[in-house]
Amino acid sequence: MSRQFTSSLAGLFMFCLLSLNTVFWAVPLYLGALVKLVCPRGKARDLVSRWVAGTAQTWATINVWFGDHLLRTRWDLRGVEKLHRDGQYLVVSNHQSWNDIYALMKAFDRHAPFFKFFLKQELIWVPILGLAWWGLDYPFMKRYTQAQVLRNPELRGKDLETTRKACEHYRNVPVTILNFLEGTRFTAAKRARQKSPYTYLLRPKSGGMALAVSALGEKINSLLDVTIVYPEGARGFWDFLSGRVHKVIVEVRSLTIPHELYTGDYEQDPAFRKRFQEWIAQLWAEKDRRIGQLLSESAGG
Repeated sequence: MSRQFTSSLAGLFMFCLLSLNTVFWAVPLYLGALVKLVCPRGKARDLVSRWVAGTAQTWATINVWFGDHLLRTRWDLRGVEKLHRDGQYLVVSNHQSWNDIYALMKAFDRHAPFFKFFLKQELIWVPILGLAWWGLDYPFMKRYTQAQVLRNPELRGKDLETTRKACEHYRNVPVTILNFLEGTRFTAAKRARQKSPYTYLLRPKSGGMALAVSALGEKINSLLDVTIVYPEGARGFWDFLSGRVHKVIVEVRSLTIPHELYTGDYEQDPAFRKRFQEWIAQLWAEKDRRIGQLLSESAGG
């Protein structure tokens, strides 16, 4: 039996385990979401939200357990020991592969609340997943284009207000909100097409981050800057399931968002927008240098 066939068989087995685990925990998650539909806002609904989030966290923990026992991937996790499961965090990360989601599950497991994404409001109507995202309190953002605002000035500021309302229920529950600033997975071709000034990163998109910071406010002032590195190069999820991703480095830095970045108007104030973009660009330049350092360290070790 060839090594490639054996690894493919192992990948199929791992895929089946993850799929079965997902189907099993989907049932209580949907039940929790249905309870939330009829539950008024308040302590009772907060308790249901915590229970639904706990269900998702258990799903993720079991996925990680499967990987720890069935895959030979070596994990180098840095900076997660100071996190708290009852904390409230905003997370930014580089993005290279679907494996990044599993890497974040592994890094944050039993260290931080189960992470959520900002989603476009239209995605709430996606069959099956829309209800699951809503039940998990994923924040749905309604964005208006500049053309829409020009046609209807009453829409000015509505996207921020919609997002702020979506985040109100995070006041009393632990939360980790994740944002892939690049907006898509990194490839050399995309980097060249963008003329990105970075070696290992695409250009970051600051608008969504600015909206999230303004909507969440200073109650979340701990920014987790996550850097994911694959020393052998990023590979696909099937390669990961088949045991062909041998080492992953996940480094977490806890940063404080400057006070002045909570109070400006990104869309209407050019000076503030420039300051915010410069702050993000500096963060991204530091991340780019750090990725190079981690790759060099790994190659030398």
